[in-house]
Amino acid sequence: MSKGSLAVWRAGAAALAACAVLLVAGLVLGGSVTEKVIPGLGDAGALTRWGLPVSRAAMDLLSALTVGALLAAAAFLPVEGGRAAPRLSGDALGYLNAASWIAAAWAAAAAATLVFTVADVLGQPVGDVLTGSELSSYVGSLPQGTALMIVVLLAVVVALLARTTTTPAAAFGLLALAGIALLPAPLTGHSASAANHSTATTGVALHVAAVAPWVGGLAIVGAHALLRRDRLALVAERFSRMALWCYVVVGASGLVNVIARLPDPREMVETDYGRLALGKIIAFCLLGWFGWWHRMRTLPAVADGRPGAFARFASVEAAVMGATMGLAVALARTAPPAPAEPESAVKSLLGYDMPPQVTPVRLLTLGQFDLFFGALVVVLGGLYLAAVVRLRRRGDSWSWGRTASWLVGLLTIVAVTQTGVARYAPILFSVHMAQHMVLNMLTPIFLVVGAPVTLALRALRPARVRGDRGPREWLTAVLHSRYLAVIAHPAVATLVFVVSTFVLYFTPLFEAAMRNHLGHIAMMVHFLASGSLFFWVLLGVDPAPRKLPYPARLLLLFVTMPFHAFFGIALMNMSQALARGWYTAVDPPWGTTILHDQHTGGSIAWGFGEVPTFIVLIVLAFQWYAHDQRQARRMDRKADRAAKAGGRPEDDELAAYNARLAKLAERDRAAEERAAGERAAGDRAAGEKDNA
Repeated sequence: MSKGSLAVWRAGAAALAACAVLLVAGLVLGGSVTEKVIPGLGDAGALTRWGLPVSRAAMDLLSALTVGALLAAAAFLPVEGGRAAPRLSGDALGYLNAASWIAAAWAAAAAATLVFTVADVLGQPVGDVLTGSELSSYVGSLPQGTALMIVVLLAVVVALLARTTTTPAAAFGLLALAGIALLPAPLTGHSASAANHSTATTGVALHVAAVAPWVGGLAIVGAHALLRRDRLALVAERFSRMALWCYVVVGASGLVNVIARLPDPREMVETDYGRLALGKIIAFCLLGWFGWWHRMRTLPAVADGRPGAFARFASVEAAVMGATMGLAVALARTAPPAPAEPESAVKSLLGYDMPPQVTPVRLLTLGQFDLFFGALVVVLGGLYLAAVVRLRRRGDSWSWGRTASWLVGLLTIVAVTQTGVARYAPILFSVHMAQHMVLNMLTPIFLVVGAPVTLALRALRPARVRGDRGPREWLTAVLHSRYLAVIAHPAVATLVFVVSTFVLYFTPLFEAAMRNHLGHIAMMVHFLASGSLFFWVLLGVDPAPRKLPYPARLLLLFVTMPFHAFFGIALMNMSQALARGWYTAVDPPWGTTILHDQHTGGSIAWGFGEVPTFIVLIVLAFQWYAHDQRQARRMDRKADRAAKAGGRPEDDELAAYNARLAKLAERDRAAEERAAGERAAGDRAAGEKDNA
């Protein structure tokens, strides 16, 4: 074993030891392994009490390492081969191979966690679960069991495909698949049953999505330094930029999670859960100091050719991160404080109490904070304005109208996700339909007119390493990909825009989405994405694989919009309520009947289509006029250039067109002259014949 490999193993052992120490301490202090066994109730045994958190900690660490290895292969190391034939470097292929083995271990840890979870829920020893039929019976019925089975399957897929992947795009695809596999397990824990479970669920998703690349990326970059691999300065600098954003997201989402579970600040010191959360906050602040030290000291040392300082400091930071993850697993095994008052049935479903009778004023003023869409609006608005500022500082111009359109689009998202509309939408189908129509048919128009792709292509800098792929190069590759050429085809975009609405509402998917917060978010994101895709094809401001002529765009608009009217009419004529089980459970005492409210929603869907149609017609008229003006100016400039180049008519489209017309006129005149001559000759011949 080489000296570098030995150093990697020593650093890994130190991180595992720190994780184990804090895990054991947290489990003991939190009381999850010292619970009193009540006679007569099932007891899973000491093996499950200790095995479940240990296997969960192993699963979390291995998942982070898998993501870190895939990040190193896909993003940290530069791409070789240039634009014509991009390929992964030798070190990147090595990290992909490591990701394959780590993902296999991740799947094994998830399988062990699944067994221990079933044993813990049923209160049976692990041996009885493995030898009986409980494992197969409860995997599909327990949310935790289903989530862990999904993790096992996705981790196995990553392990298998990572061994055959050689292209940068495939490596990014595996990274996305591993990112999806991170979410099911934590989202079925305490967050699903928190008082404000919508905010808690989103907070956990953001927390996990930021922790894994941060922890795994640090481990892989530290190993890269200890093994003395090439391009350490570039890898460390790219990781540092990513780690800063991960730190911000982890801090914000962690704060949201703590507030959702501990609304009373005194519970931070008076409860076991609060004290463990406080310890995690202290560790988080310590990691922030490590990150600051990296930026100020170790990164300049790496740039000066002294990688040892970074390797040693990263090893210590990895140990602190391991300890923090052990504490996080112990925190997940500790029950949060029970609410002071029992929750109503409506609050357990919605996350908040039944609101008062709906009025227009309450729809505007009775706010409902949605963390996901709030964060989405902040990120989209911040990135757009930052790109505009970069262009302005560079001396380039950007249309204020496009900026205003983008901000108006974001404002419409806020209007239906952060106000009383979001509070009443889960209990009134009519309000939900108004929310759907805005996100699907109004917001995308303003976002598309804002031309975000064009702005990104102008604001993003090319990759500093020749032949590598930075954000600009990846965006260009996506725009030229076959996948986008298929999905952005006018026929496909129109089918997604129209058919998905009927499929969602006239199948059990709608009720399933309403009952699950993540499903509800996915439904609204689909509304926004499908509408953006359709209006991107229709309005065509940004570069697209296929550009429709303006008459075809008008035809597509008038063919598509009536389908939403047909959908509204279908809702108005239904005699059975959609998602009856859900709306019966959350039926407000001050509301009308469920079926009447559904008919109101249908009328909203029927009448709402006039508004976006009118806006699109105005936008298309301006675009068509501007297009014709640009074409005229282009032809004038070409004519001027042709005149300056010596008056060559073949260099001037207008001159060439006029020359063709003159040639045709000359040919017509010659034909007329020939015909006149032939008629005159005929007349003379006839006269001579008569004289004879």
